[in-house]
Amino acid sequence: MKNKISKDMTFAELMKENEGAAEKLADRGLFCGGCPMAQFETIENGAKAHGVDVDKLIKELNSDE
Repeated sequence: MKNKISKDMTFAELMKENEGAAEKLADRGLFCGGCPMAQFETIENGAKAHGVDVDKLIKELNSDE
């Protein structure tokens, strides 16, 4: 069973746990797969920096697990 996705996960952790995450993020303008900050930046910080509603994003990512 996969771990539940949370705001405090880094993008790298998310993409390691969830193969489809990079595509879902890209659909929302978050091109984290090729970003060096993905190793350190949390989903919450990245979403805020790019104007994405983090609560909606987390809900959508978890609903497709």
